[in-house]
Amino acid sequence: MEHLPSWIPVVYLIAAVSFVLGLKGLSGPTTAVLGNRIAAAGMLLAVAATFFDVQYREYGQTGLLLTVGGMLVGGVAGVAGGRLVKMTAMPQMVALFNGAGGGSAALVSILEYTHSIGTVEGPTPGAVLSVVLGLMIGAVSFSGSAIAFGKLQGIVTPRAFRYPLQRPVTGALFVAMLALAGVLIAAAGFGVQALPVETALVGLTVLALVFGVALVMPIGGADMPVVISLLNAYTGLAVAAAGFVLGNQLLIVAGTLVGASGTILTRLMSKAMNRSLGNVLFGAFGAATTARAAARSDDGRTVREVSAEDAAILLQYAQEVIVVPGYGMAVAQAQHAVRELADLLGSKGVNVRYAIHPVAGRMPGHMNVLLAEANVPYEKLFDMEQINDDFKNADVALVIGANDVTNPAARTDTGSPIYGMPILNVDQAKNVIVIKRSMKPGFAGIDNDLYLDPKTGMLFGDAKAAVERVIQEMKRAA
Repeated sequence: MEHLPSWIPVVYLIAAVSFVLGLKGLSGPTTAVLGNRIAAAGMLLAVAATFFDVQYREYGQTGLLLTVGGMLVGGVAGVAGGRLVKMTAMPQMVALFNGAGGGSAALVSILEYTHSIGTVEGPTPGAVLSVVLGLMIGAVSFSGSAIAFGKLQGIVTPRAFRYPLQRPVTGALFVAMLALAGVLIAAAGFGVQALPVETALVGLTVLALVFGVALVMPIGGADMPVVISLLNAYTGLAVAAAGFVLGNQLLIVAGTLVGASGTILTRLMSKAMNRSLGNVLFGAFGAATTARAAARSDDGRTVREVSAEDAAILLQYAQEVIVVPGYGMAVAQAQHAVRELADLLGSKGVNVRYAIHPVAGRMPGHMNVLLAEANVPYEKLFDMEQINDDFKNADVALVIGANDVTNPAARTDTGSPIYGMPILNVDQAKNVIVIKRSMKPGFAGIDNDLYLDPKTGMLFGDAKAAVERVIQEMKRAA
């Protein structure tokens, strides 16, 4: 049992290649399902190889039982999450699973550190550095993901939470973390003990957890897609660090892939909002706005409300319709009704397409996933860059639960918190129908000037119920 069988590293290599191929498949909607299956198959191989790895290493029966127990718990959690969690709650589940990965990496780092300092030879400075990085990044990802889950679930206020001396406090926490990390590295690697090792280890863990909370709490709900991507990258880096600690090449590869892809996605999401990552983390986007940002100009314009019958008439006499889905569609589970409406319009010769903003919803690709669940053809889904210039030729832009990503203030109001953010050019369509529960602002906390446009008709109500009323009116008129 001292020597591992030669086939285990080979299986790990195959699993690593499958992860790469899986990520490649996820780059496009037509290959996403296959890519997901390839990556899942690779993970199954990795889990199976790890099971036999434990058998051949000197972990004993306890280690084997813990491994089997972990596999059972993880398998049940995964199946339950995939089958029972609604698509609208998928961002919350992603945040939870992401936090679980970070927490696991942090626990592995703590255990490996305590184990190594009890050995005769002791840990090397490089090994301690890997342990400390895994602990800090993993703990930050764990607590930050917990706050992100709370904001998405409504347990924690989705608004940006600001308090006096916010940035100095956050900075002090970070400096204190680095100081305690230095204490642990000096104690284990060079024999310099400024503090008891146990005290420094507990202190570093607590500070990292508090830092994760302090980092995410000031961020508003509108920035949650970026935050989820960033925390995903954190978890990947923590897992890679745990791989160095354990000497497991597969963890290093998988963690690096997750960290790199999460970082790239975070950059893309920030670019889509025309904001730097620093502004997302420290700009408190979505906090209580100033009177200038929140006030509506008194120019005599009023909101024009329309009925389902009015919307049905306008839609069925159109030639080009662009649907703009948002989080309101997700909350109402209206994607199937929207697809039925599009099919009905298509039967009447109307060309229906979907405009997807990169930060619509609560996580990257949220709208794409929902519409794919409703069997909306992939070729009907268009990214913002692909379809934005076509709004001026659209007879009707149908906005379903989207708010900030359609707000013209992003182009015109230099005092707006979303100024400079690329938006969908909904206001350039010949007619606009907005389905919304009320006039309540979106996560940015500001009014949408689109709703005062004379060519905009507001159809108030639950998105699913409103779309179904429009469908009934169209069928009645047929």
